[in-house]
Amino acid sequence: MSLIAEAPNFLKLYSDGSVKRFDPEIVPASLESTKGYKSKDVIIDSSKPITGRIFLPDYPTSSKKLPLLVYFHGGGFCIGSTTWLGYHNFLGDFSVTSQSIILSVDYRLAPEHRLPIAYEDCYTSLEWLGDQVSCEPLLQQIDLTRVFLSGDSAGGNIAHHVAVKAIQNNECPLKIKGLMLIHPYFGSEKRTKNEMADESIKDVAMNDMFWRLSIPEGLNRDYFGCNFEKTDLSTSVWSKFPAIGVYVAGKDFLKERGVRYAEFLKKKGVKEVELVEAKEETHVFHVYYPESCATRLLQNQMSLFMEKY
Repeated sequence: MSLIAEAPNFLKLYSDGSVKRFDPEIVPASLESTKGYKSKDVIIDSSKPITGRIFLPDYPTSSKKLPLLVYFHGGGFCIGSTTWLGYHNFLGDFSVTSQSIILSVDYRLAPEHRLPIAYEDCYTSLEWLGDQVSCEPLLQQIDLTRVFLSGDSAGGNIAHHVAVKAIQNNECPLKIKGLMLIHPYFGSEKRTKNEMADESIKDVAMNDMFWRLSIPEGLNRDYFGCNFEKTDLSTSVWSKFPAIGVYVAGKDFLKERGVRYAEFLKKKGVKEVELVEAKEETHVFHVYYPESCATRLLQNQMSLFMEKY
């Protein structure tokens, strides 16, 4: 048995198909948090399994119902979890800053579960929410007219595709008001300028590995889940797209992908597209540094976006 793929400190894939993952520090949910929010782990679908973590401000500043944010973590579709310390702290704090209820979803990971399974699992979380709003205590304050989807890196990619599925499915129980994509993870067979730079060689190699492990076998990076320009959608679907905030980092080699995505949406007729850049930051800095000034600014920018809708 030999090692055939590796993300150092996170994942090893062996020739027999077995996968070993190494999680960074994780943190349990708690209904007695002292940081201004409560959290609770939930089972979305035990047969797959799909789980999630709910975040709720301890003391909402208003008696009104709160918006709902559904969040999908990053990790190249192959690693990551809402239980990771960085995600827990970022989302818990953001629930307070934005005065929202957040469901963070743990979907099934590649290469054991290749795309489009992550999209299907995350859409299942919307269906689960539609059933649970009336019976899960932590969801009682949700304003179902203000639902947002968000995610970072691969999770931003997922948010886009879940939104597409929700638009196409007239029976979706939730009305998506807006999307917030943080450092979205897209690609194509054709390289961007940043991806061809000498300083990006290691990042691009890791990027390519995650795509090889996550897209259906036999397909390349022009797979629709990777290359958004290959998505075959009607004009009527694009016309129904909600408001979108795209957040990029100036020192992220994937920045061009996020910028192109925002430009692509505008060309397709999506009317409300915001592009926000953190000029001095790197990819998913909010996960590695959830209490930094840059992360606080990102949380405030996202809160302002939600307040508009």
